[in-house]
Amino acid sequence: MGLLLLFSIFFIGVVIGMPVAFALGIAAFSAIWFEGLPVLIGIQRVISGVSVFSLMAIPFFIFAGELMFHGGIAIRLVRFASSAVGSIRGGLGIVNVFSSMLFGGISGSAVADISALGSILVPVMKEKGYDEDYAVNVTVTSSLAGILIPPSHNMILFAVAAGGGISISSLFLAGVVPGFLMCLCLATAAYTVAVKRGYASEPFPGWKVLAIHFLAALPGLFTAVIIVGGVLSGIFTVTESGAFGTIYAVLVTIIVYRALTWENFKIAVARSVKTTSMVLILVACASAFAYMLTFYKVPSLMVDFLLGISENPILLLLLINGMLLVLGMIMDMAALILICTPIFLPVTTQLGMDPIQFGMVLMMNLGLGLCTPPVGACLFVGCAIGKVPIEKAVRTIWPFYLAILLALILTTFIPAISLTLPAMLAG
Repeated sequence: MGLLLLFSIFFIGVVIGMPVAFALGIAAFSAIWFEGLPVLIGIQRVISGVSVFSLMAIPFFIFAGELMFHGGIAIRLVRFASSAVGSIRGGLGIVNVFSSMLFGGISGSAVADISALGSILVPVMKEKGYDEDYAVNVTVTSSLAGILIPPSHNMILFAVAAGGGISISSLFLAGVVPGFLMCLCLATAAYTVAVKRGYASEPFPGWKVLAIHFLAALPGLFTAVIIVGGVLSGIFTVTESGAFGTIYAVLVTIIVYRALTWENFKIAVARSVKTTSMVLILVACASAFAYMLTFYKVPSLMVDFLLGISENPILLLLLINGMLLVLGMIMDMAALILICTPIFLPVTTQLGMDPIQFGMVLMMNLGLGLCTPPVGACLFVGCAIGKVPIEKAVRTIWPFYLAILLALILTTFIPAISLTLPAMLAG
């Protein structure tokens, strides 16, 4: 009865439009009250949920991404990508994917990727004769690179939700190959659709121009080297690398690029504070909710339920993927990471999947949910930037969905895609 109350209050809260964090908190405290447990337990779980040192890296990553958005790094990455691959047929679509891969490796956020690159690339693509739905679809789906390619604050959330026993540096490394694989699949889809629609290519600007644009983009790209390289080398902790990366981003945007104005700096600070507050409130409330899930033995019940359906690991992994895809379509990604990790991680571990590999599968599944209706944040932002009705974009986005699903299936059933680089680090 208590478990039913927990989920009922949560889902009612979500359906009536209550913020997910509040729905999680109210549901958790209602279940605590129903079971006659001390309310202090819930308060302790809320406080302990955000009393994790590695969570301090999240505001730094978010702030660094905002600085790059407002400080001129994005436009230089686009110019470099355009010089490198713009001469391919329908090259601006591939430029879009390539730019997302580069910027995602710096900002670590899909929505930041769309906001920064979409506002630059979508108008240019429309001006060059590309259909508006194509421009939006490429921008929306390629933004998922920011979730997988390090640094990614979602990886930190996963590590916290998994109980803190998973190395964040290993998660960062594990995202490189799946992220690149997904971008490769999306670039292939972008090229295929571009050829089918008869889009033209841009002339190759020459190696000299390519070198100039690369050198111009290099200071911005070095931000990712500082953040990721500092963690992997052991010089910095994740939080320290985020702090140094933010300081470096400030110096690059002010001194090197001279593009960050005082007004833009204030906007970056305000947006970072707002996003960070939302994430940490969600983490705090989800911690209390996760405690009640454990109290009701939901993880073990889920293991028994799925193994009762079948003992075939292939079928069960496909079923888990399907469940995560559906959940990703109706809920926010950060909330789902915190809710689904303690539920599905024991199941996949029982099936022999490494927790790090499951993290990549979870990210890709929930990331796809950001691009799908009815609550896909990336889809909404992309359509708003491109001034395209959501219905029009969704009708033609399916080749890009298929590309992401192909990368997802390969990541699910080929462990080496996720685990080779972390194993090299451990070795």
